Amino acid sequence: MTGVSILAAELTAKRLKLLHELVPAAVRVALLTNPDDPSADVTLRELEAAVDTMGLQTRLLKASTSREIDAAFATLAHERPDALFVSGGGFFLSRRVQLSLLAAFHRIPATFTLRDFAEAGGLMSYGASLKDAYRQVGVYAGRFLKGAKPADLPVVQASKFDLVINQHTARMLGLTVPDKLLAAADEVIE
Repeated sequence: MTGVSILAAELTAKRLKLLHELVPAAVRVALLTNPDDPSADVTLRELEAAVDTMGLQTRLLKASTSREIDAAFATLAHERPDALFVSGGGFFLSRRVQLSLLAAFHRIPATFTLRDFAEAGGLMSYGASLKDAYRQVGVYAGRFLKGAKPADLPVVQASKFDLVINQHTARMLGLTVPDKLLAAADEVIE
C-alpha cells in the first residue's frame, strides 16, 4: 500500500492555535464535524488534547447533510460561540461555499482545513497544500508507469502547508488580523 497523506486530522492543534491567535478573546469554540468522515474520531481526540492545554470550552456539533449544516448554524446563531473550528473531509469540502457563507452571515470567525474554503469566503484555512500533494501523486504515477511496485514506495506525508487568510472576511467580521499572522500567511486574500 502506498499513497500521499495530507495529515488533515494531525494539524488540528496547529489550526486551533492559529484561530486563537486571530481571535485571542475566544473562549468558547464550537467544533463542526461530520460523524461519517473516517478521520472524525482522530480530529476529536487531537482537538480535546489541544483544548485542554489552551483552556478553551468547546461545543461539538455534527452534520453529515446540507440540512444538518443549516441546523448546526441555527444552533450556533442561538448559542453565539466566539469561534468555529470546522473539521476536514470531502463532504465539508463539497459544501465549502455553504459553510463559508453561513459563518460570515452569522458573524462567527471560522477556521477550515483547505485553501478552497478561504477562497470561497471563509476566514482562514490551514492545511496541507493540495497542489503539492497532487504533484506527488503525479510523481508516483510516473514511477508506477516505469514499473515500480506500490509496495516498494512509502506513504508520503505532506511537507508543504498553506495558511490562507481572507482579509476581506476578517474586515467584514470586524477582526484585525495580527501582523504576525499576516507575515506567516502563504496567501492573504484581499
